[in-house]
Order: sequence, then structure tokens, then C-alpha cells
Amino acid sequence: MKGKALRAWLRQGGVIAYPTESCYGLGGDPMNRRAVEKILKLKGRSASKGLILIAANRHQLRPYATRSSIEAAWGKGLWPGPVTWVLPVAKSCPPWLTGDHETIAVRITAHRGAAELCRQAGMALVSTSANSSGEPPATTAEQCKAIFGRRVMVLPGKIGHRKRPSTLIDFASGSILRP
Repeated sequence: MKGKALRAWLRQGGVIAYPTESCYGLGGDPMNRRAVEKILKLKGRSASKGLILIAANRHQLRPYATRSSIEAAWGKGLWPGPVTWVLPVAKSCPPWLTGDHETIAVRITAHRGAAELCRQAGMALVSTSANSSGEPPATTAEQCKAIFGRRVMVLPGKIGHRKRPSTLIDFASGSILRP
């Protein structure tokens, strides 16, 4: 799925499964509440936990995290890469992304396919592991099709070589929340 068709699918609240650094991710338009609710329902995940967003560049993150925090995270030199920063939310960030938090978890992905997907979509994307909560994440398109069937548009591709999910760091405290 390319460019215009992808953007139309996402605008309509469509959910996609796509390869990332370590596994397949479930994603959609972060500004579309219906898409986010579908993702949470597919996973059986509590909305209170919040979600991670991936982007191709820092400009795609500006609707979600404060500009100063994005620039400060960028200055750490770990993006693009498998590091997800927990940053203060921007005023324009929808509450359905943050759960019970006043922060948002964001990453500029180093996975070429996922970055290209964000570029084609023209936006950051929700990025949560493609699995039912508590189950191992899918690592192939075939596994995604077996788990989600036709409820998700599964995009072909290969996951990266990383064995674990991205490192999650709270920017304010420097605490590593997930190694």
C-alpha cells in the first residue's frame, strides 16, 4: 500500500500491521480516536497505559510532544534508533494516546521500512507490538494474519535485527523504564 491509498486507509480509521526494529507493530493514525480504540481492542490493552508513536523525523512528532522536549531528545544523538523517549505532551496531543499520563512515548525509527511508512503516511504512527496483551509479538506478516485476520491490513516486510523492544527512557528523570 503506497502514499495516497495508505493515507486514505489511515484517515478512515484503518489499522495496519508493519515491521519495526524487533517485531511487527500495530499502528494507525494517532489523531483518529476510532483507530486507536480499534488497536487497543485488538490487543486487549488498557487505554490507561498510553501508547508509543514512531516517526520518520522530529517534525512528525510536534503535534504530540512539546517542541523543546523533542529538540532536547534529538540533541542526545540517539535518534533515529531503538530509543523511545517519554516526553511532556503538547497541548494538541489527544488524550486517548497518553492514557493516565501527562507524557507521551515517541521514537524516530531507524527501521527503513517503518520510516518510509511514516513518510508515505505523512504522519507519525501509533506503534505497539502486534500481539494480544501478554502474548509474544508477531515477527512475520503470516503471524499477523493468523492473529488478526482481516481486521488489520498487514504490510509485508522484514523486521530488524533487534531482539528486544526499544529502550524506553523518561526524559525528565533520565530513568530507564524499559531496558
